[in-house]
Amino acid sequence: MAETNKDLIREVREDHYAAKRAAFLEHLAISSSVKESMAVCGTDFRLHGRSADYGLDCIGLAAQCLGAADMTSDIPNGYSIRGGSAEQISEVMTLAGFTALPQSTPLCEGDIALARPSPVQWHLMIKTEGGFVHAHAGLGQVVFTPGPSQWPIEHIYRILES
Repeated sequence: MAETNKDLIREVREDHYAAKRAAFLEHLAISSSVKESMAVCGTDFRLHGRSADYGLDCIGLAAQCLGAADMTSDIPNGYSIRGGSAEQISEVMTLAGFTALPQSTPLCEGDIALARPSPVQWHLMIKTEGGFVHAHAGLGQVVFTPGPSQWPIEHIYRILES
């Protein structure tokens, strides 16, 4: 019975987000990575998740977006939901091909923002037109959050043209 209810809830979520995704993508000509981030809204949150079919965390979401842009990278695994350092994250982002920009840099679509939801937690978010897409552990899914970041942004990562 619980599995049936879970499937029903998932279908309602998918229908709800499908309409929002369609309207959003229809009116914007945006990069493939941003399109991918919007396409996975409604996906379940799963720590260390790397697939929209089984769940994503914020690092898995960033990896999905990189894949949609035909970029590959070694994605870390085995980390805790809390802890780590900005330096460790910056190293991984640099190896993935991103350039770290000053905190004061205006955000652009497709940027990955490293936010600080709490003193012991880091969080990656994809900048989109009008807000951010991120894997929200508290809500249990990948969501679009309109407006500015609700958390302080510590670093901005961008793929720069060579």
